[in-house]
This record gives sequence, structure tokens and C-alpha cells, in this order.
Amino acid sequence: MHYLSVRNVEEALLLGVNRIVSEGVQRDSRNGPVKVMPMPMTTRYSEPTERVMFLPERDCNPFFHFMECLWMMAGHNDVEWISQFSSNINNYSDDGVTFHGAYGYRWRNHFSETSNIGTHAIDQLATIANLLKNNPDDRRTVLQMWSAPDDLGLEGKDFPCNLIITFRVNPNGHLDMTVFNRSNDMVWGAYGANAVHMSFLQEVMASWIGIPVGNYWQISTNFHAYIDTLEKVMPLMEKSAGFTDYELGRVKPYPIVNTPISTWFSELDMFMSEGPAIGFTDPFFKKVAVPMLLTWRIWKDKGNPDRVANAIDSAERIAATDWRKACVEWLERRA
Repeated sequence: MHYLSVRNVEEALLLGVNRIVSEGVQRDSRNGPVKVMPMPMTTRYSEPTERVMFLPERDCNPFFHFMECLWMMAGHNDVEWISQFSSNINNYSDDGVTFHGAYGYRWRNHFSETSNIGTHAIDQLATIANLLKNNPDDRRTVLQMWSAPDDLGLEGKDFPCNLIITFRVNPNGHLDMTVFNRSNDMVWGAYGANAVHMSFLQEVMASWIGIPVGNYWQISTNFHAYIDTLEKVMPLMEKSAGFTDYELGRVKPYPIVNTPISTWFSELDMFMSEGPAIGFTDPFFKKVAVPMLLTWRIWKDKGNPDRVANAIDSAERIAATDWRKACVEWLERRA
């Protein structure tokens, strides 16, 4: 078992590139040659809420990462809403309408049970939160994404790479989370989108239960990087870990949940259906999500010759210093 202990996702990528270059072995895959670690890789994040990456070599799209988190938490699987932030994501849908393996949908709507009042979806997040609120020592809080009847041995474009997630209240009273993954691309997945999505989930669940965020563990059975993608981030080997913007105090995480959880989910549904509407009470939606969505729409207005400058001005109004910095710098690189 390979092991990497890091503070945050940016440090993970800096160390991960060196690790997979020095220890990885080259193999073939259905998407081209990869470097793969000989054994499973475990990554421990001590500060998982430091989820935003600023490395220009990686050039993460912060708008897509952020909005995909909300789309997941809302339990959606539709192509239409999320594709406005990334047209390439359409390629992973079999029918162009929904995603077969959408994580959020599987968290909240995919699995069902039958009772004397009929068949209804199991909201796994609500169930797990209530279990841990009632019994912090519960060891059966398993969040399922892989479904043998729906996934095993079948053909398609979109099957869950992350299989299950377990939660536990650690001895310090913080919420630890362990994610088990069957096949993890280091650059785009493990130390990219997955670190954002899963830490976002962990923070919401901790708020729901009413305890602080603890450690985030990622266990990846097949941990790899595609050769052509790896070459693009090779310059990161010259950079030193331990000097991220979070550690230097330039940015800090912005709390996701600032209202009762029922209010937060109600406003999440409102945001997903109405966008930058009025009436939000949670500062996360009012001061972070809405300004980010408005900034994105300004950026996408290709008929406006000043769209980049206007979008940057709009991004400066994002209250979360980490997301603000990432959005401004991403836009500046396109100017």
C-alpha cells in the first residue's frame, strides 16, 4: 500500500506528480498509456476544506468544480444543468439526457425501498446524518455508489469510480470520511474534481450532524495518470510543497452551511431551479454561489467584447477568498 499524508489537495498534486513519476509503472488502458502505482494508494487530507487549487499548470475550472458539487448535493443526474459549465461532460452520458453513475443521484435518489405506503427513494445522506446524530459510535454508516444490478458486467460510458464512503465520529468528536475508489486518475480525479466533491460532501455532512470536519481518507485501488496528461503537469516537479496559499494565509475556506440544514437544502433547491434569485438567507448562496453563477454567465456572453474584464470585476465580489482567487486567476489566464 502506498501512502501520502498531505494538508490539502494542492499539496497532494505537487507530491503526487513526483511520486507517480518515480514509482509508477507504464501500462496500457482503453484510453491510452498510463503510469500506474504498483499497489493501492491511500491519501490522507488533514485540512480537507482547503479544497481549491490555484496551480496554473493544472488550470482547474473552479466554476465547474463548484457547481458540480451543488449539482451532486441536490441529488441530480441530468446533463442539461451541469453541462452549461463544461460541454465535454456530455461525452459521458449514454443518452445525452442523464448520467448513469451520477454520484449525487446515487447518494439521494437511486436506491429505493418498499414499505406499506409504496416504493420510495432512500436519501442515504439524511439517513447517515441521523444515525450519527443519534449514535456517534455507529459503525454502519456506509454511503453506497456502486450497484451490482446496475453496474457489474454491463456496458456504458459512465460507471462509478468511487464505490462507497464510510463516515465515523473520531475520538476528538470530528467527522472523518473514507472514500474507496476502484480506478482513480490522479490529475483529473483524485487530486482534482474528487477532492473538491468529496470534501464538500464531508463538510455538509459534518454541519448536518453538528460537529467539525475531521480527516478525509482516499483509498484508490488503481491509482494512475495518463501519460499525455502527466506531461502537462510535469513542471510541478520543480515546485516545493508546503507553501500553498492556504498555508501562507492568503486565502481561507468559507463555511458552506450557515443556516439550519433544512433551510440550506431548501435554498439549494431554489438555486438549482432559479439561479441568482433573491431571497437567499444562507451567506454561502447569497455571497458565494450567486456571484459565481453571475460571473460565469458574464464570461459566457460571447457577444460582449468586454466580457472577460466584466467577468473579472464580477468575480471580485465573491465573498469566499479561495474561490474568488481561483475564479479571477482562471479568467485572467483566458484574457
